[in-house]
Amino acid sequence: MQEDKKSASGLESKQGRGLSAGEKDQAVKQILSGEQVERSLNRIAHEILERTTKVDELALVGLKKGGVPIAQKLQSLLNENSNFFIALGKLDISLFRDDVYLKPFQEILGSEIPFEINEKTIVLIDDVIYTGRSVRAALDALLALGRPKRIWLAVLVDRGHRELPIRPDFVGKNLPTSKEELIEASLDGVFLRRESHKNA
Repeated sequence: MQEDKKSASGLESKQGRGLSAGEKDQAVKQILSGEQVERSLNRIAHEILERTTKVDELALVGLKKGGVPIAQKLQSLLNENSNFFIALGKLDISLFRDDVYLKPFQEILGSEIPFEINEKTIVLIDDVIYTGRSVRAALDALLALGRPKRIWLAVLVDRGHRELPIRPDFVGKNLPTSKEELIEASLDGVFLRRESHKNA
């Protein structure tokens, strides 16, 4: 999920979805290929293991929806590199967002955390970090389930424009953007798209 996806134009970025006919008319630039994304995630996996003193206390939590495929890939890489099974959970932050009362409809996906988070080192994982508000919601949602020993944040793309004092511990790609640009990030690649017009 693009973190706090709305740009200044009011449109939302897409994660893992094809472009519509109208969107194809807009300029799209590939920033990372699928192969480069995999290399970036492999580096993040190694960095996580380097900072982890007890692998048996490590667990991953992907933010629904866009963070889940990234988390699943990191789980595979970590399991391979550590020879240890790293647990994976999926976190729904819908009811913890600070704009929940501004939207007439919220899609509730439900969290899936099949392990005890108390005294764990949790790595929160998302595809893109933007304002920091989705991560703030994720922290609230996670802490409602227990008390981890520590929480780290890993993202595939950091596009800047933070509105809260939140910074990821592991980043695949730092990508300066304007607020009129949208980022699409998935295992297939990272794309930057500039809106050709503004919506009300």
